[in-house]
Parts: sequence; C-alpha cells; structure tokens
Amino acid sequence: MSILILATGGTFDKEYDELTGRLDFADTHLSHMLELGRCRLEVSVRTAMLVDSLEMTAADRELLVAQCRRAKESRIVITHGTDTMVETAAALAHGLEGAGKTVVLTGAMIPFVFGSSDGLFNLGSALSFVQTLPAGVYVAMNGRCLPWDNCRKNRALGVFEPIR
Repeated sequence: MSILILATGGTFDKEYDELTGRLDFADTHLSHMLELGRCRLEVSVRTAMLVDSLEMTAADRELLVAQCRRAKESRIVITHGTDTMVETAAALAHGLEGAGKTVVLTGAMIPFVFGSSDGLFNLGSALSFVQTLPAGVYVAMNGRCLPWDNCRKNRALGVFEPIR
C-alpha cells in the first residue's frame, strides 16, 4: 500500500528567520522527519504549497482537492496549518465524495525545527490512521483521529477535540 504525503506548509514546516525575526518557509521537513522516525512505509512526498493556513485561499483548497483526486494513491496524509485545518478538511470531504480516498490531515502547534515539536508524533499517528480508516476525511492531532465534521481546534488548550 503506497501512501501519498502532501505538504501544504503551516507551523509544521516553518523556520525562524534570524534576519527578520519572523517564522517563514524554506522547504518541507517531511523527508527528514520520516528518516528520524525510521519510517519503513512506501510513501511519496510532494509539496503542494507552502503557506500559512490563515493565508490559504479557496483556490488553494481547490488545487489540493484536484491533487488528491488525481493521485493514484487512495491513502493520503496532508500536513497543514492548524488554524484552518477543518475548513480544508471540509473542502476535501465535499470535493472527494465518492472517490474512495482516505485522507488524514495533521499538523503541529510548534515548528519541527524548534526541537520540541509535536509534529513528529502527529505525522506518525496520521500515517498509522490513514492505513486503517475507511474512505473519508479525518483530522489527526495529539494522538486522536476525528472525522472532519466532528472536530474543532480548542485554541485555549491548543488541542483538537470532538464537537459532540
């Protein structure tokens, strides 16, 4: 079973720019993370875009839906910023309805390059979940996996939780 991993940016891939004092993007850290995690799965890593999820547009989401639809893989993990992860999950769920794809979105609250990131754990969890779940769209964060339409980001606690 081959798994497609699509990077979209978000905190997952942010780096600290010492000259400007800002968090920005250079490239995805996914290959390095998979190596650190000693991943032995058959995966294909592609960068769909590198944007802060707050700056992600409807056109960006449509591009992501199209990439998932065209993918030969039926199992897809998407790394995404946590602020609008649920909005993108909704676009994917509607755009991929009936396509037979299992899509798991995941992200990080702390950039991977900071060393104390939750990203490595979340990526590993998402890879496990995508192999076992039925077709649909899910959000995997903090060791939990929730259907896209039954989750929200609790900004006060910094976790994703079920709505009901």
